[in-house]
Amino acid sequence: MRILVDADACPVKEIIIQLAKQYQKTVLMVCDTAHLLSYPKDSHVSIKVVDKGMDRADFALANLANTGDICITSDYGLAALFLSKGAVPIHPNGFFYTNAEIDRMLFTRHISRELRKQKRRYPGHIKKRTAKQDMQFIQALTTALTASK
Repeated sequence: MRILVDADACPVKEIIIQLAKQYQKTVLMVCDTAHLLSYPKDSHVSIKVVDKGMDRADFALANLANTGDICITSDYGLAALFLSKGAVPIHPNGFFYTNAEIDRMLFTRHISRELRKQKRRYPGHIKKRTAKQDMQFIQALTTALTASK
């Protein structure tokens, strides 16, 4: 069992590394060449860099995932692929993706994409990440790591 991370825009990479060390799990972070990562040499963490391109990192992660792997992503489509492989996908905001909810999430994503094509926008802006979201993520990842023992 590994922790796979869609690292292109993941806001919880440091938290993942800390918990992986604590639970003696390996972490594989995947990003494309537009999002190069650098971390000190660590036996728990490895980084795979793929060519720049739409969904290249996502396809690499989907191919690497195995049953029981914990997979961190904010991409609903990638989460659906992880679920189909028997992996345990977690959103960086601290919730588990489930088969019961993924269809609704994908449909909502589709509607949002269609509205963007029509130049319609929802009012508001992207909110700054909160400490509460970090705590929810820590709880979710800890739950997954504990269940994998």
